[in-house]
Amino acid sequence: MVVLGSLFKRGLQLRIKLSLQQFEPAKQQEIVLRKLLKKAKDTEIGRYYGFASMLKKQDVFTEFAHRVHLNDYNSMYTRWWSKAREGQPNIAWPGSIKYFALSSGTSEASSKFIPVSSDMMLAMRKASMKQIFTLAQYNFPSDYFEKGMLMLGGSTHLNFTGRYYYGDLSGINTGKIPFWFQRFYKPGKEISRISDWNAKIDDIVKHAKEWDIWVIAGVPAWLQIMMERIIAHYGVKNIHEIWPNLTVYAFGGVAFEPYRKSFEKLLAKPLIYFETYLASEGFIAYDARPHTQRSGMRLVLNNGIYYEFVPFTSENFDEEGAMRPGAQALNLRQVQEDVDYALLLSTCSGAWRYLLGDTIRFTSLEHMEIRITGRTKHFLSLVGEHLSVDNMNTAIRRLSENTGLEIKEFTVHGKPYGSLFAHQWYIGCDELADVAVVRQQIDQVLCEINDDYAVERKHALQEVLVEIVPTAWFTGWMAEQGKLGGQNKFPRVIKGTHLESWQAYLEQQKMASV
Repeated sequence: MVVLGSLFKRGLQLRIKLSLQQFEPAKQQEIVLRKLLKKAKDTEIGRYYGFASMLKKQDVFTEFAHRVHLNDYNSMYTRWWSKAREGQPNIAWPGSIKYFALSSGTSEASSKFIPVSSDMMLAMRKASMKQIFTLAQYNFPSDYFEKGMLMLGGSTHLNFTGRYYYGDLSGINTGKIPFWFQRFYKPGKEISRISDWNAKIDDIVKHAKEWDIWVIAGVPAWLQIMMERIIAHYGVKNIHEIWPNLTVYAFGGVAFEPYRKSFEKLLAKPLIYFETYLASEGFIAYDARPHTQRSGMRLVLNNGIYYEFVPFTSENFDEEGAMRPGAQALNLRQVQEDVDYALLLSTCSGAWRYLLGDTIRFTSLEHMEIRITGRTKHFLSLVGEHLSVDNMNTAIRRLSENTGLEIKEFTVHGKPYGSLFAHQWYIGCDELADVAVVRQQIDQVLCEINDDYAVERKHALQEVLVEIVPTAWFTGWMAEQGKLGGQNKFPRVIKGTHLESWQAYLEQQKMASV
C-alpha cells in the first residue's frame, strides 16, 4: 500500500509544478470573465445585459462593470434565481439548475437558496483537489497518503422537490466526490447523511478507533466538541492516542485564533494548519504555500469565478453594511494591499456582480494571497468606530494570551447607553474570570489597533460592557436555532431578531441556574 501512497504523492508533486505554469493574475481573470460571458450570452440575463456584444470589447473589465448592475442576494434571487428555482431553464446560467445550497449565513433570519450548477460542482472539485495537492509540498511520509481524511460538515442528505435537490453544500459536494478519493474520505457516506448532530457525533465516536486519520477538516468549534467526546469516551488524554498520525487540520468560514488555546489542549503534538475559503457560491481561496512562507490564502483565479472588489468605506456602504447605489468596484489590476474590500462574484452558477457579504484584505499581491477580515453586516460602527470582526478576533486572542483564559466563543452588539452608546460583549468562558480585567484588556487592545475606535472611546462610545457566560450557552442557543454542528457559526456581531432571541435565551438560562 505504501507503493500506492508513493505514486499518489508523486502525482501531487507533478500537479503542483504544472499549476505554476499560468498566465499573470489579471490575464487569468480576463480569460475567466470572457468564458463566463460566452457561455451565458444566450441566457435571459445574458440577453438582457448584452453579454455577446461585451465580448467584442477590448477592455471587457470596464464594459462589464459599466453595463451590469451590482447585486445582493435579494436582488439576484428576486429577479433571476427564483425563476430558476421554479424550473425555468437558461435564466442566469445555461440549462436547468438541479441543486440549490441552503445558506443562512449568520445574519439572515431565513434560508437563502444558492444555485449550484454542474459547472460549479466541477469547479469546486477542482479547487478542492488543488488544495489537497499542496500537501505534497511537505515532507510527509508516502504512507500518509493512504490514510484517512475526516471531514466534519453538515448533513449530506438532500431534499428533492420534484424539480431540484436542496440542502447543505456538503451534501451536494459529497455526492460528487471522485471515486478514487472515497477510500480516504471519513466518516463515510452513511454517517455523513445523518442530519441529527448528536447522533452523527455518536457514530463518529463509535468508529473513531477503527480509522487511521491524518487530516481533519471542519469548523473549529464543532471539531473541538467532536474530539472532546472521543477523548472522553475512550478515557484517553488527547486525540493523538486515538489518531497517532493526525498531522493536518483544514478549517474555513471562521477565524481559528479564538479557538487555538482550547483546541491545542486536545493534542499531543502540533498540527499543520490550512485555511480554506469555500462558500456556497464557490471555492474562493486556500492556503497554497507552506505555512512558514504564506501570508494568507491564495485566490483561485482560473476556475469559474470572476472577482471584483468594493472598498469597504462609508462611501460604498451604509451604517447597516448594505451596499449603496453607485458603489464603485475595482478589478484585480486596481486593488492594493492592506485595504478592506467587499467581494463581488460572477460565477459559473449564474451569480453576476453578486455581493458575497465577506470583506477581505490582500496580504500579498505578488502571491495573490488574501485573508478574511469580516462581514459587511458583521461589524460595529454605531458612531464611526468601524470595528471589524478581524479587530474583535485580535482582541480575544490577545486577551487569551495575556490572561491565560480559554475563550471559546464570543459575540458583540451595540446599544444606546444613556444619551450615548456602548458595546456589549458576551464572552464564553468556563474558568473564573475577572470581568473588569477582561473588559480592560479588550478595550485596550482595540484602542491600540483601531484608531477610529480609540477616538470614539473618548467621545460617543461611552462604555464597553462585558458579561461572561458558560460556553455551553452558546452551543445551546445554536441548538435552539436548529444550527447545531456542521458549517454553522455563532455570529460575532449579533443584531435584530437573533439578538432578541439570544437575550431571551440568556434570561432563561440564568433563571434555570438560580
